[in-house]
Amino acid sequence: MSRLPLTIAISDYDHVRDFQDGRIEAEGIDANFLNFQVEEIFYRFVNFREWDVSEMSFGKYVALKSQGDESLTSIPVFPSRMFRLSSIFVTADSPLRSVADLAGKKVGVPEWAQTAAIYTRGYLVHQAGIRLDKITWVQAGVSTPGRKEKVALNLPDGVSLTPVADKSLEEMLLSGEIDAIMSAHPPEIFENGGPEIIRLVGDYQAMEEAYFQETGIFPIMHTMAVKTDVSNAHPWMLGNLLKAFNAAKNNSVARAHEMTASRFPIPWAPYFAEQSAAMFGDDYWPYGIDDNRVTLDAFLQYSFEQGVCQRRLQVEDLFPKNVLSSFKV
Repeated sequence: MSRLPLTIAISDYDHVRDFQDGRIEAEGIDANFLNFQVEEIFYRFVNFREWDVSEMSFGKYVALKSQGDESLTSIPVFPSRMFRLSSIFVTADSPLRSVADLAGKKVGVPEWAQTAAIYTRGYLVHQAGIRLDKITWVQAGVSTPGRKEKVALNLPDGVSLTPVADKSLEEMLLSGEIDAIMSAHPPEIFENGGPEIIRLVGDYQAMEEAYFQETGIFPIMHTMAVKTDVSNAHPWMLGNLLKAFNAAKNNSVARAHEMTASRFPIPWAPYFAEQSAAMFGDDYWPYGIDDNRVTLDAFLQYSFEQGVCQRRLQVEDLFPKNVLSSFKV
């Protein structure tokens, strides 16, 4: 019996590697993996749909779904999750000292619908008490001019968002034209270790832990999108992909806990794995719906409040029925 050929584009993750290299297989599927930087994957898939299954910005995905775009569906596999208070950048000589200081300032984002920025703005509104219209927003590429929004927006009344095509956010931050950058991808100077740009929140882990304890939200950055014509023709493949991704993730987590040999080049990696289990539970990188409902609901609320989504979506709007639950024995 022939297997279904699927081309899958995803960035390089240890928790996907066993599926990528064939140690784990998805039943009935011949998977051809492509590996690119996430920005390239998103750009090429959102604009051109060049492959069957793709890692995708969660913000872009929910935006398209809210606009009635049914060309894509998704499985509840979340390869990238990250708290984002670490993703606010200022100059080293900035007078800003805390998130609260962003009120009344000019802040740059690479895209309004970038997932990281959605979560960070959600924190500003719901935890810091800063209304979106109390900040002047600028949109541009982080370190390269010319980046544009990929989805249509429905900005809230009073919110100002100005696209700038001929300058980067990094340039504008250094020149004083903006006060801060809010971005998943750090400015190039920061990435290269330059002292001119620093994080606004130095002790971000403590604040992010407190945020999780308060809200139960462990931010989901990316999902796995599937072209709907492919999933409609072969609905069985969705559950099989979910099982394979889950098995690969479980193997990766087991490696992180291993004490016999160091599987990751990180000192005390098993200690950090144990600390994660103590904070988040044994399955601290969960796929599926039930263990992620709090985070999914919050993200859909933030996306609607911020005009990324044209209507308020429910979790069940995001995923096909056959992956909303699993069988029990």
